[in-house]
Amino acid sequence: MKLTSTTSRRRALKLGLAASLAAPSIARAQAWPPGTITWINPFPAGGGTDTFARPLAAQVGEQLGCQIIIDNKGGAGGTVGASQAAKMKPDGSVFFVGAIHHTIAPSIYKNLDYDLEKNFEPITMIALVPQVISINPTKIPAKTYAEFLAYVKANPGKVNYASPGAGTAHHLAGELYKLETKTEITHVPYRGAGPAMQDLLAGNVDMMFDGMGTSAQQIKAGKLIGLAVATPKRTTEFPDIPAAAEVGVPNWIVSTWYGLWAIKGTPKPIVDRMYAEVVKAMANPKLQKIWLDQTAQVGGEQPADFAKRIRAEIEKWQKVVTAAGVKLD
Repeated sequence: MKLTSTTSRRRALKLGLAASLAAPSIARAQAWPPGTITWINPFPAGGGTDTFARPLAAQVGEQLGCQIIIDNKGGAGGTVGASQAAKMKPDGSVFFVGAIHHTIAPSIYKNLDYDLEKNFEPITMIALVPQVISINPTKIPAKTYAEFLAYVKANPGKVNYASPGAGTAHHLAGELYKLETKTEITHVPYRGAGPAMQDLLAGNVDMMFDGMGTSAQQIKAGKLIGLAVATPKRTTEFPDIPAAAEVGVPNWIVSTWYGLWAIKGTPKPIVDRMYAEVVKAMANPKLQKIWLDQTAQVGGEQPADFAKRIRAEIEKWQKVVTAAGVKLD
């Protein structure tokens, strides 16, 4: 059937409109990267996110020929920084480097003004670190897990544990542990893993259910004692620390992972390029040594797989929050 001139003009107008709408996105992608890129880290400096984000950002920036700045915006279990990041322009100048905590937040914070799955575009997981029970030996008289458990049960509610904030993986790891062992341990939230670790080392709190990213060096230095890792098997970096199944809590399996997101609406060529550069950077031997020193698994999974991980974690932690009756402190 022959198109009328009116129909042809309408189709041409539609194609022209589509092209004009796509033009700014294409232009941004072609002009990328800018001289400076910001990765918003929603936790204070010195925590587990910083441990991986800073060396990774430096390497990716070097590859791209630009500077990547880590902007720490801590508070409310990482939700303050996430909220700010969600409102940034999707032009490829700002990215969000978050953590497993953000898959827990929807179950804890009922009035979030952002949605992890709707406001962000998953790029990849950058590191996965097992959780470990870390105690200050000057506060808890235990050298083994059995001694620790006996002490906790003999002192219900008197032992306390620090976390980077309500709704973080560290907090929920503690709640899951309490469910599995039927123990009472008091939660003390902080504004990030860095401040929590500082107080643990100072003896102001007793213990942490912590990611190896912040505890590893302190355990090696003898300042903390690692009693059990929340993994099915022992880690190669700390072969003397028993795994969860060995100490009688096989369902206490928790890893803190960190990931990188773009702001939703960021042009796909930019998202794809950032993913490729991150994967390339994580193959660098210097970065791999940093990951190994923290007993971390190197990330790099495809964006689609990262998106599936996010959805599965949201569902998992919703069940734990409900079962434990977790409420904001």
